[in-house]
Amino acid sequence: MPDSGDLRGVDSTARQDTPVRVFAMPPQEDAEPTDIVQGFLEALTSDDPNYETARKYLTPSAAKQWQPKLSTTVLDDGPGADVVPPVDRGQSEDKSFTLVGTKVAVVDAQQSYSPASGEYRETVHLVHDKKTKQWRIDSPPRGVVMGKSDFQRNYVSVNKYYFASNTRAATAPQTVAVADPVYVRERVDPMTQLVRSLLSGPTTWLDPVVRTSFPTGTALRSGVSSLAPDDRSTLTVPLNNKAEKAGSDQCKAMAAQLLFTLQDLTPAVDEVQLQAGGRQLCSAAEGDANGDATRGSVENPEFLYFVNGEHRLVRVAAEPDGSGAKAQPVAVPGALGEGDKDLRSVAVSRDEHMAAGVGLDGKALYVGSLVSGGSLGEPVLVSSGKTTEDRLTTPSWDTEGDLWVADRNLADPRLLLFKEGAGKPLEVETPGLDGRIRDLRVAADGVRIALVVEKGGKQSLFVGRIEREGKTGDPQSVSVRELRSTTPDLEEVTTMSWAGDSRLLVVGREQGGVQQTRYVQVDGSTPEGPPPTALTGVKEIAASEDADMPLVAYSEDGIVRLPSGAQWQKVDADGTAPVYPG
Repeated sequence: MPDSGDLRGVDSTARQDTPVRVFAMPPQEDAEPTDIVQGFLEALTSDDPNYETARKYLTPSAAKQWQPKLSTTVLDDGPGADVVPPVDRGQSEDKSFTLVGTKVAVVDAQQSYSPASGEYRETVHLVHDKKTKQWRIDSPPRGVVMGKSDFQRNYVSVNKYYFASNTRAATAPQTVAVADPVYVRERVDPMTQLVRSLLSGPTTWLDPVVRTSFPTGTALRSGVSSLAPDDRSTLTVPLNNKAEKAGSDQCKAMAAQLLFTLQDLTPAVDEVQLQAGGRQLCSAAEGDANGDATRGSVENPEFLYFVNGEHRLVRVAAEPDGSGAKAQPVAVPGALGEGDKDLRSVAVSRDEHMAAGVGLDGKALYVGSLVSGGSLGEPVLVSSGKTTEDRLTTPSWDTEGDLWVADRNLADPRLLLFKEGAGKPLEVETPGLDGRIRDLRVAADGVRIALVVEKGGKQSLFVGRIEREGKTGDPQSVSVRELRSTTPDLEEVTTMSWAGDSRLLVVGREQGGVQQTRYVQVDGSTPEGPPPTALTGVKEIAASEDADMPLVAYSEDGIVRLPSGAQWQKVDADGTAPVYPG
């Protein structure tokens, strides 16, 4: 202990380190071809906004033609450079190298991420300039290439938001906002990058089922190079003259899109103001945006539901009361909780007014209201599958109040939709589906669906786009298109659940590995942050699109849940099939 000296104040919390920006070194005088190639590859991983340093490694003509924003190829490790032996041994005015590696993913010109595999091979050609006497690259690789660790350091995944074009929330006459994840360079003015990306429109995969409120051709006003909020956390966005034609309601929707998008990047923006033609068009704070559109669940779930040891539907409060006392499950009102039907799996509508249950043998699907004394009636669907595993999946409700289920009958596998949970089922087209649906969950936005598909003993997780033809609220045909793999490295997917606007919680196993629980993005990338606390023997998992809700699992210990900042806690030793509304 010191016995002398002055008193000095200290911060109660440690200061946050300012992110370190990395800038590349330009080519050295008389650098060898190998050094030129390595220097160029290192420059691709820097925080240079327009890759000006990387262009210094290229010939003048190549520097003009090279398009680094065309794509970013991500390799398992940094690209290796192998010398290509010259055809003519006497040739000394040019050199060639082959860049090699194993592909992990590709980010396209729309900043959309897609998992990739296979070998990466690109030839880089250098010439020796007769005037400057320096080696320079005259044939660079397409776009940008870097290793996975450099990609994770340089890029961040952010959701931009558009509106579902043919879907509305059944419990509120609101437009539904849909997340469209993209990758932006984290230390190169990501806010401005993200606004430009939002204005340019949705990614190709999502485009058929969403719309934007911005008039065609809307962009940032010419001369605007960077955006930043003021000291009141208000961001002013100057737009070109195309935005002037927007009416009042349209402008509010534009502002809501911007605010949803920017708040996914940073909490530093509380309000956005749109300008065009030298005047303010409109503004929106968080309350205004939430009044114009809804993200995720229409409202936070009130209850967590599961099947108890007597095979009836029960519920507990969705959030622990904080006292540490064990929650006491109670039977839900209505025939599924108070009746005599033994249930295997359940789903509760997003407004928590209706529920669906599959019988213990997997054959029959029942739908009933959560009103005391209500009758159940005959099943709305009966499977003819020969075994339990060849019958009905766990059902799922979408935001319009429609019920989805898959019949795994080997003789007639089908994906079905019941309008408002009743009537004759509509068979959903699934072009491109290669295998049998084992499990399904519809996203809160109503335009995406997660499917566990089984083929040859292997289960894979896919996300498909839901396309509806016909008037809103009365679809004449529904299809699930362009299935994208989100877990290409998993051989087995045990269970999954939506856990955010563009995130899924998955329990599965890699080939030869052990069971793991982790988050994945709908584009197949891995989100930042740690995975959930490990739990052994997970058979079913449930999460809410609201990140504040605890994770819930059915494991060797029965029903357990994981409140934020705590350990797994037992809810019911005999329970199975946990679900949040949806």
